[in-house]
Amino acid sequence: MSILIQKPGILTTIQDLGRYKYRRFGINPGGAMDHAAVRLINILLGNQENEAVIEMHFPAPQILFYADTAAAIGGGDFDTRLDDKSVENWRSFRVKKGSILKFDKKSSGNRSYLAVRGGFETDRWLDSSSTNLAAKMGGFNGRKLEDGDRIDLRQFPQHYTQPASAKIAPSIIPQYAAFPTVRIIRGAEYCLLSEHGRDLLCNQNFLISKYSDRMGFRLTGKPVMTSKKCELISSAVSFGTIQALPDGQLTVLMADHQTAGGYPRIGHIISRDLPLIAQLGTNDKVAFHMVNHEEAENLALEFERELNILKASVSLNIVVSQKNSP
Repeated sequence: MSILIQKPGILTTIQDLGRYKYRRFGINPGGAMDHAAVRLINILLGNQENEAVIEMHFPAPQILFYADTAAAIGGGDFDTRLDDKSVENWRSFRVKKGSILKFDKKSSGNRSYLAVRGGFETDRWLDSSSTNLAAKMGGFNGRKLEDGDRIDLRQFPQHYTQPASAKIAPSIIPQYAAFPTVRIIRGAEYCLLSEHGRDLLCNQNFLISKYSDRMGFRLTGKPVMTSKKCELISSAVSFGTIQALPDGQLTVLMADHQTAGGYPRIGHIISRDLPLIAQLGTNDKVAFHMVNHEEAENLALEFERELNILKASVSLNIVVSQKNSP
């Protein structure tokens, strides 16, 4: 049971939700850019939320299946086609041995995810299947997927059955856009911003620069300046930390961020909105809206409650399917 990468795409890697507990050793968490998409499609298939998936950028890969399975696509919409039949995002679908999965065009978003029932057999490093391209560890030989790579599928319990198609409710799917307003909370060095800098942080639109990657997005806009120049001791940073560079331009740290940085941490994108910025690409825009910690926590808890409802619904469908199976 396996899949074959017939065409590799521009950047296709194995990812999960990242490797944690190792930042004190200078090892960053890494993992998928869009955690919400990974969690949602894995839950939809009855997988563990942290099961490995394939993260794809456009142009995306062409994949041949050597086994019958069930799969789901989430994140960016790349006009997925299975044997020339359209496949909808956020809906599970059955795949027959010999089927070919293609992605014809980018309709929205910049990162799409493929999950299969049971997951993929991967190289695990420090408790994670995520590909760390810098360390050349994890995923598939620590590198992006290439033409001719064959990835084994994990065996799933034989008694498992599921309806031919199950769909995630629109209310829980991130509201992706090429120009989102993303909610943020104040960072540890927010107080260093000048009054004008504070005003510009939340009252202008920023452009995603071409100098952006999985490590960080460089934003272009009117300079967001601190009140005075100062040297800082390098401090811990995380996915979504907004740093102010000496020239007043901003950087948002993304999945492959470093573990510590010396630039002022003027804000942090709340976890609920990280998927929105994770789906942006060069020349997309973003605006920031400041919220307090309580609101950020409530939004995070609301999402977790919705995920639990989805899990219960999927589990119920599986149980019903098993009872009705011959």
